[in-house]
This record gives sequence, C-alpha cells and structure tokens, in this order.
Amino acid sequence: MAEINLDKIYASFLIRLEECNSNDDLIELNKDFLAKDSVLSIERKKLPDLNDKNRKEYGAKLKKLNDNIESELNKKKNELLQKKYIEMEEKDITDISINWFSKEGSNKHVITSVMNEVVDIFSSIGYTVAHGPEAETSWHNFDALNTPDWHPARYESDTLYLDNKLDNLLRTQTSTVQVRYMSENKPPVYIVAPGRVYRSDQLDSTHSPVFHQIEGLAVDDAITFSDLKGTLEYFVKEFFGNNVKTKFIPHFFPFTEPSAEVLVSWKDGDWLEILGCGMVDPNVFKKVKYKKGTQGFAFGVGVERLAMLRYNIDHIKNFYDNDLRFLRQF
Repeated sequence: MAEINLDKIYASFLIRLEECNSNDDLIELNKDFLAKDSVLSIERKKLPDLNDKNRKEYGAKLKKLNDNIESELNKKKNELLQKKYIEMEEKDITDISINWFSKEGSNKHVITSVMNEVVDIFSSIGYTVAHGPEAETSWHNFDALNTPDWHPARYESDTLYLDNKLDNLLRTQTSTVQVRYMSENKPPVYIVAPGRVYRSDQLDSTHSPVFHQIEGLAVDDAITFSDLKGTLEYFVKEFFGNNVKTKFIPHFFPFTEPSAEVLVSWKDGDWLEILGCGMVDPNVFKKVKYKKGTQGFAFGVGVERLAMLRYNIDHIKNFYDNDLRFLRQF
C-alpha cells in the first residue's frame, strides 16, 4: 500500500496554524487534522491491512505526526490566551502595579555581583568553582580542619548546632568545601568555594549571624608562601585597583601554618583587614589522606566585607533590609 506524504500534511497544517487568530479557528483546525474524519484517522484505519513490519513503521510515523500537531495546537492556544489577557489588561485596567508579562528581568543583588566578580578574578588565573552543603558535620567543619575540641569556635555560643550531640551544624566557613573536595580529588587543586555561612554573632555594623564567604585553596608541587602573596596581591589590585597596597601580618588559624591576615591601604591612610590566609597545615592534608610533604595555601574572604569597603557601606544590615532605594544604587 502506498503511503501518503505525511510531510506535506504537516506543512499544510503549519500554514493553516499561522492563520489562526481565535480559539474557534483552533477547534476547526483540530477537527480537520485530528478528528474522526481527518486524514490521520483515515490512515490509521488502514493499519490492520498492513504486514507487521509496515504496520509498525507506518504507525510510528502517524503517531509522531499526531503528537507534533497536538503540541503545536497547544502552543498556539497558550499564545492566543496570553494575547487575550494582555489586551484585556490594556483595555480594562488603567491602574496596575505589576506588569505580568514584562521581559525586563531582575537585577543581581550587590552581594551576588561582588561574589561573582571575585569568582571571575580567580577563574581568570585557573581556579574552578566548588560547592558544598550549608548543613555540615562537625568533622568537616572542625575536626578535619585541625580545630581542637577546646577551641572557642566550637562553643555553642559561637556555632549554630542542629542537634544536642553537637555532631551537625550550620557551617561557619566555606573551608568545609576544601575538605570535601580534597577527599575526592588528588592534587593539583585550584578551587574557590563561594557560599553562605552562619555564626552565632550579634548583629552590629560589621557582623551578622548569616553572611557570605569565598574560600580559596591551591595545592600543587612546591607551592610556597610567596605564591600565596602573589595570588592575593593580584586579587586585591584586580578588585580594588592598582593603587591599593597590601600588607601581611602574622595571625593564627587552626588549619593554616604559618597564618596571616591581609590588610589593604585605604583612602584615609588606615590599614584595613580584608581576609585571612596561610599555608595549609599538614594535619589537614593528613585528614584527607594526602601524602606527607604535600604543600598548599588557603584563604577566606567575607563578601559583605569587600562590598562594604568598595561602596562605603556603613552597616551590614543594609544588605538584608531589601530597601530598593539602597539596592538600586548598584
């Protein structure tokens, strides 16, 4: 039995579809191509007369054509419905506060913009982005990062725990991501880990119980503190400008040794601390089963801190008040 040209039928349908301007037109088109007396219906009645192979092949072609026609009809129906609502809105509603069909989109929050910019800076020198859960275990947040049981950061007054056993918590730093990443990947490692973190802090001008941090980690052959300094000086100049100077002063972090804070020279001549860093402590590498002698550096920077310095914002709560007068400045 000779098959009719299904492609021509579909092309004819699409031409008719373009001319449809109402729901009644679609009903008529559906009747002509899919209803009881349509060409498709007539062709289906011929299937029992075909052998198994031809029936299977031709039946599949008819089904595909049927599905394509139904899909296009539904799409056109939605387009006409949306057009109807837009016309009703323009005609009947004179005072409306929301444009339901606006295609303008939304603007990124200043925190998101700053976070993306920092990630882009490190991506430009070979770093990739890694993520981890915000609800963490104490092992990932403290033990694997060489934080002893007596350390004040583990006190309930500093950390938001999720159970009475103090086994699970809301992560206090995105450093947990470096532990998870190294547990599954061998050197070389060059990652940045942006995300939200939580600490039991009282809200003041520079502290919030919820804020954002970007952790960086580099592990490779013969990495030194000079590599760390060069990397962070590059970041500071890219973010704040070439005229900004940096200064490294000794500090203590359980998971790095030696450790340092990075300060930048500011407009009034003061030195302002922007991040902490250091060479990864060998005990951290031991926890993730890296071989003895592995070297690397890590750093962590608060996103709100960077934004407040760049844009001269005087209180961290401004980021979360959702005041459009503030947000539209960025």
